[in-house]
Amino acid sequence: MTQANPLPVELSSQLSALSPTQLAWLSGYCWAQSQGSSATAAPTAFAAEAAAPAAVARHVTVLSASQTGNARRVAESLHAKLQAAGVEARLTGVGDFKSKTLPDEDIVLLVTSTQGEGEPPEEALPLHKFLFGKKAPKLDALTFAVLGLGDSSYPKFCQAGRDFDAKLAELGAGRLNDLGVCDLDFQATADAWVDAVVPKVAELCAQSSAAAAPSAASAAPSADSGTVYTKEQPFTATLSVRQKITSRRAEKDVEHIEIDLSGSGIRYQAGDALGVWPLNAPDLVQEILDLNGLNGSESVTLHDGKTSDIKTALTEYADLTQITPAFVQQYAELSGSDDLKAVADNAETLDAFLAVNPPVGVLAAYPHVLDAQTLFGLFRAQTPRLYSIASAQDEVGEEVHLTVGVVRFNHHEHTYTGAASGFLGERLEEGQEVRVFVESNPHFRLPQDGNTPVIMIGAGTGVAPFRSFMQQRSANGDEGKNWLIFGNQRFTDDFLYQTEWQGFRKDGLLTRYDFAWSRQGEHKVYVQHRIAEEATAIWEWLQQGAHIYVCGDATRMARDVEEALLTVIADQGKLSRDEAEDYLNDLREDKRYQRDVY
Repeated sequence: MTQANPLPVELSSQLSALSPTQLAWLSGYCWAQSQGSSATAAPTAFAAEAAAPAAVARHVTVLSASQTGNARRVAESLHAKLQAAGVEARLTGVGDFKSKTLPDEDIVLLVTSTQGEGEPPEEALPLHKFLFGKKAPKLDALTFAVLGLGDSSYPKFCQAGRDFDAKLAELGAGRLNDLGVCDLDFQATADAWVDAVVPKVAELCAQSSAAAAPSAASAAPSADSGTVYTKEQPFTATLSVRQKITSRRAEKDVEHIEIDLSGSGIRYQAGDALGVWPLNAPDLVQEILDLNGLNGSESVTLHDGKTSDIKTALTEYADLTQITPAFVQQYAELSGSDDLKAVADNAETLDAFLAVNPPVGVLAAYPHVLDAQTLFGLFRAQTPRLYSIASAQDEVGEEVHLTVGVVRFNHHEHTYTGAASGFLGERLEEGQEVRVFVESNPHFRLPQDGNTPVIMIGAGTGVAPFRSFMQQRSANGDEGKNWLIFGNQRFTDDFLYQTEWQGFRKDGLLTRYDFAWSRQGEHKVYVQHRIAEEATAIWEWLQQGAHIYVCGDATRMARDVEEALLTVIADQGKLSRDEAEDYLNDLREDKRYQRDVY
C-alpha cells in the first residue's frame, strides 16, 4: 500500500518550481534538520541560489475596476507587458478581490473607470467603501499606481481614479507613478502610462532571480471561445423585429428589439450587455453640413489617419450627440464669440450650458462657417452604446433581444433623438444591418445554485436583464424563488412585457411581484417605497440566502433603492447604520447584491 504524500499541497506545488540544483541543496539541508543539526549556515552557493528568490520576491497585483470593459482591457494589456518584462503578476477584477486583504498586498496597479456622478464602477464599490470608511487600514507597506478612465463631458471627469489615488496615498501607500487620466479616446494615453509603469515595476522586482510559477489566477482571462467579435471588430447583424411595447398614450417610447446573430457563433449569458455601433441621423448630419456651407463630398482625415468624405465621417465616425467642455471651448475660440467664451471660461456656467445644449445647438446659436477638417475635429470619435440584454440564449438561440427607450428632445425648433436609441428604435428598418458585439458583465450574474432565491428590482427599461434572468431560470429548471419589484409611470401604458410577467407568475416561476406606478395615483410611488412596505419579507428572503439585483438609473433610482435597503437591514436586523452598511457591503463582496446601473 502506497503511503500518502505527507506534505501540504501548497508546499508540494512550491517544490515543483525549484531547479535541480535547488532541490539537491534542499534535500541535504532538510536531512541535516531531521537529524537535529543546527544547519543554519547555507553550504556554498547552493543556499544562495535557493534562498535568494524567497528573500527578495515582490508580489504584483493588477486590479481592474471596469464598467464597460475598457478598464479591464487596459489592465489585461498592462499585465501582458509586465509578463513580457519578466514580472510575474496576478491579474484580477476588483469584484473578485477581497478588500480586507489590501494591507497584505505589496505592489498594486489599479485601472479604474468612473460612472455616474464620479462614482467608481459597480464592482469597485466594496473597495471604495472599505478605503473611505471608518475602518480604513494603514497601507504603509503598499506601493501603488492608478490609471483612471473617464469621459470629459462629465463634470467629475475620472473622479474615481482621482479618489483612489489620493486615498491610497493618504493611508500611507507609496505612489509608484503619477495618476494617469484618460478620456474616451483613451488608448494612446493608457499605453503611455503603462509604458511608464512597467519599467518601474520591473526595477523593483529586478533582485528576484527566480519568480514563482504563475498560478491559474495569474493567467490573463481568455475570451469566450465562441465570441470572436469585439468593439474593434463587431459582427454585422440584422434587425429582425422592432415592436413598440408602451401604449400610444405613454410619455415614453420603449421598443422591443430583436437582432439576428445567425452565423456569428456569438455566445452571451444572462446579465451581459450588447454593444451597438450607431449611425447618426441623416437629418442631423445634413443640418451640420448646411450650417457650415458644405456639400458633404469634402475630404477629411479620420481619427485613425484614414480619409473619408465629410458626410460619411459625420455619419459613421463622429459622436454628434454628446457635447463636451472641449467642444465648447474650441468652438468659442474658432467662432470668436465673446458670449460663448464667457460661458466656456466659467466652470459653473459651462456645466449648466452643457446640460441643455447639444453640439448642433451650439453651431446654430453661434454661427461660424468652418472648413470640413476643422469641423470634424470638433467632435469626439463615435463610441458604441451598451444595452442590457433582455433575452437568454437558451431560450432564443441565435438572437439577442434589447429593451430600448428612445430618447427624444427639442432644441431650436428641431426634434432630435439619442444616437443609438434613435438608430435602433426609430431609423433602423427590419432587415437592415447593425454592428454589434457582446460585452461580458461577470458581476451581474444569476446564482450558480438554482435553488437560491432572487429579488429583482428595476425601473423602466431596467427590467430588461430580469426578463433574461427568468428565461434562463426557466431553461435551467431552477426551483429558487423569484421576486420582481418593478416601477414605471402607469400600469396601463408602461407595464413592459406585461403578458410575459403574468405568464411567469401563472406558471409559478415568478413567486411574487410588486409594482410602483409613479404617475397613476394621487402620490408618486417608486420602487423604494415598495421596498419599505415589504421590509419584513425582504429581510426574510435575505435570511434565506436571497441575491438582490438592481437595474436602472444610477443617479437617482439606484441611490434611493440602496438607501431603502439599508433602512430595511438596520430596522429588521436591529443594526446601527454603520453595521447595516457593513452588512450590505458584505453582500456585495459575496455577490449577493449586484447592480447594473447607468
